[in-house]
Amino acid sequence: MVVREIDVSFVSTAVKGLFLKANTSIGQDVYNALVTAREKIEESPVGRRVLEQIIKNHDAARAADLPICQDTGMAIVFADIGQDVHFYGGALVKAINSGVEEAYREGYFRRSLVRDPLFDRTNTGTNTPAVIHVRIVPGDRIRLLVTPKGFGSENMSALKVITPAEGPGKVRDFVRDTVTAAGPNPCPPTMIGVGVGGTIELAAIMAKRATLYPVGRRNPDPKYAALEIETLETLNATGIGPGGLGGRVTCLDVHIDFAPGHIAGTPVAVNICCHAARHAEITL
Repeated sequence: MVVREIDVSFVSTAVKGLFLKANTSIGQDVYNALVTAREKIEESPVGRRVLEQIIKNHDAARAADLPICQDTGMAIVFADIGQDVHFYGGALVKAINSGVEEAYREGYFRRSLVRDPLFDRTNTGTNTPAVIHVRIVPGDRIRLLVTPKGFGSENMSALKVITPAEGPGKVRDFVRDTVTAAGPNPCPPTMIGVGVGGTIELAAIMAKRATLYPVGRRNPDPKYAALEIETLETLNATGIGPGGLGGRVTCLDVHIDFAPGHIAGTPVAVNICCHAARHAEITL
């Protein structure tokens, strides 16, 4: 077996570049979905005007290399690390946080983290530490997927444990109720990630990752794919619309991931992401 060695400084540089990109430019799939919503789906004149302003904002941010939103988010890093990789030159977590800090300093992005959520709410000044999710996978590569998660939408996310007997209809209804309760707060149209099964922490991680899937991506399991489509149609029938001002386009897409679960309960996590569905990835 050949072990591939990677200097952590390369990881730090990659993380910096990813956050600089993610904070100033959304993916083409999300952009195209917004354009399609404005031109072909949304019937409300106010809704179309909101979508037009959203698209202009994305165009301006990309052209001027400026943040899409003033809330440049909490740094989330998904790291899929090949089991045949050996890091040298320092600590991996420190390198990731260094990349985040450099990106937020160089990009003049807002730093939003406080040291203690309850008592010492002093800003860390670096937008670190990042939230890092690691999976060990076969191979000798590293896949880094990052997202600056704003809290207008994160605050509206929810988790519930349903009984196995309640079934897929309860999942759909819980997503609908969560989005309805959120109303305009998460800056619709949104991307919805849903995690089903496992434990409460696994469901939440699955839901967060699912918000980053491409628009139009369907779950490989046809039953879950059908539930994604049904849930999306249910959300867009709520009438919340762009900006919460009414219309047909409340949500751009719904992605559901699932994991094996215990016989006695089914955790369901709903993670809401605003139309600035910011993320970027690279494989080293």
